[in-house]
Amino acid sequence: MVEPRAQRSPAVPGTEPAPPDRTYLASLLAGVERAAVTAAPLGSRFHGAPEDVLDATEAAVEALSGELLDLSHRLHANPEEAFAEHSSVGAVADLLTAHGVRAQVGVHGLDTALRAAVSAGDGPTVGVLAEYDALPGVGHGCGHNVICASAVGAFLGLVHALRSGAVGGTALLLGTPAEEGGGGKETMARAGALDGVDTVVMLHPFSYDVAVQPFLGRRQVRATYRGVAAHASAQPFMGRNALDAVVAGYQGIAMMRQHISPADRVHGIVLDGGQRPNVVPERASAEYYVRSAEPGTLADLCSRVEAVLVAAAAMTGCGYELEWDRQPAYLPIRANLELAARWTLHQRRRGRTALPPGVVPENLSGSTDLGNVSVRVPAIHPMVAVAGPEVSLHTAEFARAAGSPSGDAGVLDGAVGLALTALDVLADAELLASVRAEFEAAGGVLDVEAFLG
Repeated sequence: MVEPRAQRSPAVPGTEPAPPDRTYLASLLAGVERAAVTAAPLGSRFHGAPEDVLDATEAAVEALSGELLDLSHRLHANPEEAFAEHSSVGAVADLLTAHGVRAQVGVHGLDTALRAAVSAGDGPTVGVLAEYDALPGVGHGCGHNVICASAVGAFLGLVHALRSGAVGGTALLLGTPAEEGGGGKETMARAGALDGVDTVVMLHPFSYDVAVQPFLGRRQVRATYRGVAAHASAQPFMGRNALDAVVAGYQGIAMMRQHISPADRVHGIVLDGGQRPNVVPERASAEYYVRSAEPGTLADLCSRVEAVLVAAAAMTGCGYELEWDRQPAYLPIRANLELAARWTLHQRRRGRTALPPGVVPENLSGSTDLGNVSVRVPAIHPMVAVAGPEVSLHTAEFARAAGSPSGDAGVLDGAVGLALTALDVLADAELLASVRAEFEAAGGVLDVEAFLG
């Protein structure tokens, strides 16, 4: 129970920012703890791969632990931002080569994308996705070193199973650049990277172990206003203030926020507000991220944002230009509960309890281009705890956790979980049929290009 706080003194302006009150956050985290006690993990009615095959694959991944952690640490110590991950993708290719797997670098339209595949006999194709880009300023504050190393470990575990003759099919590893804003997966998908792929698996580090966590769709819009310059003191009446249009748009969106769904998000910054105070700005611009939990609600929210931004131009007498999605838009993740249930079972053998949907609040979420994959191919994007619940993604604290022993545990547990989940798909035709049926019931393949216009 959260204790009532003593009456606060009135805020006094100072030279430092006021720290945010943590009462609401503490209440959220306490709610997760209570819900987790009684939550029933996802279950599966399918057999999956034989137990001896699962055991052998797990042992194969464990045998790679030193190499996988070296890869994670190397990426963590040398963070590279979107589209510049040359050393990182090179490290992945070198490790694959050391295990007799040929890797192609510079594929599907991106210089730092990677593709490697190993086949044995007939069977489905399972893709494992790796991310390795970092954030400016905080390095691997999103833990993509963990994502990458776990994906490579899962892929090599599948390669071991295929080469041993335990299962048939194809294991595919895709290195996907620029998740942090660049939308590498969308670019690769449009270039055919997912053609012939039956399912896709990947994970993300987090502050909880979660089988399914919603990620919001995200679009971007840049509003540029054109006014008329004038002397701000001598002849302000001869000007039309482009900065006023930016401010009006910003305020309009701020008022709109109280009338959107709780999971929706709209946030923006001013990019250009003019050059000098004594000149009426003839050009100003702002950029916004628009996020929502469903493709349909995302489209509706974007139309409402656009209406506000256009109205801001009309009320200030300015011209305007709206530019949507300078980089690929991100769609919400479409969860596949059949695949997530297999992940849950395999995390249990690693001593982890993957929480089912609804335990961790849905508004503790960002966006990812894996959403664009999940509406093309059945996919999962479970979360692996590497930090405490009070630590947020995209911070220096989370970056430290991603390179710590808890991050290392996430690499190994995640690699095993992904490998065994993918192995189930290769070994169990009934499971794959159910995965496909769930995907079709959720809407089937979405024409992303047509949806985004």
